[in-house]
Amino acid sequence: MSTYRAIALYSGGLDSTLAVLTMLKQGIDVKAVTFLNHFGCDISDKSSCSKDPFSAAEKFGFEVKLCHLSDKFIQIVKNPKFGHGKNMNPCMDCRILMLREAREFMDMTGAEFLITGEVLGQRPMSQRRDALDIIDREAGLKGLILRPLSAKLLKPTIMEEKGIVNRDLLYDFGGRSRKPQMALAEEFGLTDYPAPAGGCLLTEPNYSYRLRELLDHEPDPSLEDLSLLRLGRHFRMSDSSKIIVGRNRNENESLLLLDAERSVSLRVEGYASPIVLVRGNVTEDSLSVAASLCARYSDARHLKAADVKVNDSGRVYTLTVAPAGEDLIEKYKIEKKDKKKALIRA
Repeated sequence: MSTYRAIALYSGGLDSTLAVLTMLKQGIDVKAVTFLNHFGCDISDKSSCSKDPFSAAEKFGFEVKLCHLSDKFIQIVKNPKFGHGKNMNPCMDCRILMLREAREFMDMTGAEFLITGEVLGQRPMSQRRDALDIIDREAGLKGLILRPLSAKLLKPTIMEEKGIVNRDLLYDFGGRSRKPQMALAEEFGLTDYPAPAGGCLLTEPNYSYRLRELLDHEPDPSLEDLSLLRLGRHFRMSDSSKIIVGRNRNENESLLLLDAERSVSLRVEGYASPIVLVRGNVTEDSLSVAASLCARYSDARHLKAADVKVNDSGRVYTLTVAPAGEDLIEKYKIEKKDKKKALIRA
């Protein structure tokens, strides 16, 4: 085994896997670390990840450590030093945080350097040449981060200058094309890898809009609040109250599981119906709106009135309401408005 060790930032995707395999080929002992946050793919839920992101680690024999960034990540989402991208993604601050955390792992294990699967020019915010320089400096790791896939397009690192890593065996990939990586994967015998992803949930406009709206009303949201943003239709009743409406059976089950009976829940009896949660301060008005929304999105939507079952901490009763109309939905729904549609309606 090599006397030199590297810590790899590992997502389980194609680029980070290739970076690890490139180092293994040079005889470097690689320990990989995967940083989890509240806005990425839930690796415990196979329905949310198209493939097991860590199958390559088992096949090629390297260790992966899972580490959650937890509240540290929430803080940079709320107030990133280098700003957000197009939506709520604090890409540069996120990368700096992960590298700082990886530095601690590097020191604990006696590793000499870090590697990442970053490709110069692949992502507009964090993988520009100047951005990489800033990230390395802010993380306190200048010269100690090797990016094997783009190394020949970047300045030599300390490891290359010392001869720990052979620069001639590194690559000059740049830009957004995946063809060079796919060809290299074939060369390594890497056949099972996830399809390219657009990024974490913070790059998605609708999710980002919901998150901004939540932070406006709740500066310190719970993990449950953040997880629920992924699900259903959301409606804001007041600063301290919102309504969530499930869109299908899977979401209904997830809502009940995540909420664990902390909120008032509603459903239409005798019809296919969403689960509706009223979270926070529950008033007669919020229950009335929630019941109307429940009827509107159920198979009872064409009735003049529907019976909606309400479960409030085990106290069960029925509200008879008319299904919500478009005006009520428009008034309370939390969604990014289409400017063109808004102008047409006006």
